[in-house]
Amino acid sequence: MISIVVSVFNEESILEKAWKSIKYALSHNNIDAEVIFVDDGSTDSSLRILNKIKENEPDALKIINFTKNFGHESAMIAGIDHAAGDCIICMDADMQHPPGLIPEMLEKYNEGFHIVNMIREKREDNSWLKNKLSTLFYRFINKLSEYELHENASDFFLISKDVAQTLRNDFRERNRFLRGFIQIVGFEKTTISFIAPVRIGGESKYSFLKLLKLSANAVVSFSKTPLYLGIYIGMFFALFSVILTVYSIYVYFFGDTPPSGYTTLVLFMSISFTILFFLVGIIGIYVGYNFDENKKRPLYIIKKIY
Repeated sequence: MISIVVSVFNEESILEKAWKSIKYALSHNNIDAEVIFVDDGSTDSSLRILNKIKENEPDALKIINFTKNFGHESAMIAGIDHAAGDCIICMDADMQHPPGLIPEMLEKYNEGFHIVNMIREKREDNSWLKNKLSTLFYRFINKLSEYELHENASDFFLISKDVAQTLRNDFRERNRFLRGFIQIVGFEKTTISFIAPVRIGGESKYSFLKLLKLSANAVVSFSKTPLYLGIYIGMFFALFSVILTVYSIYVYFFGDTPPSGYTTLVLFMSISFTILFFLVGIIGIYVGYNFDENKKRPLYIIKKIY
């Protein structure tokens, strides 16, 4: 048996279509599966629609209802925590993770792969610029990190029960980048490319600020390089200060007029303080994440399981 975890947040307009698409992919390929919908604190009619679907499919569905919105990553973790299958497929309810690819993912699993990363070539409803920025983001992470992450990896993936158990026991950070975590656990992995279709309803829940926070989570989770920026920039400014000092002494003793130094000092101090506050901000981000981890608050709180 396999488990399919579907994260849901305010998707009332497409939930029934999503379920029909998943159900068709499973029944058409004779796949035995439990489907776990994780309602991430939806404020629309998503939970009511899920319960209506469950009335007609009492054995095939499990619904996990959060007390509030804990975020997409928490929804996936909750689904993995409560999944009983030999392998687990995580996907979104927005229909941009095509259920028709489930059989191909299972083929890779049956070949012996514990992890199947679905690599998004592009999103059809994204501009060229957004698709390019997504690629550049992964290249940036790979430059900073000691790990090599697949470019354009998505939250559409398959993991075996062994990988799931590792995530349950050892990867419980409050600030997560789950699509990255599954790439560094060391099990056999492979990839499948796909094109994310246009959303057939609703709207993306990832605003620019949420994407920025997710990017910050990824950087903090996989790299300590930003913490060393202060040393590198400090060495550069130390060299610059030595050169400026030698130049000022030379002009003072051998130049025609003593240098006033006002413009040089103002520019030097402005640049120095800008970089200083930037580095203090980076350190503050790391300290804040460590503070969250030390509080050990729950990743999610379940109101009810149907």
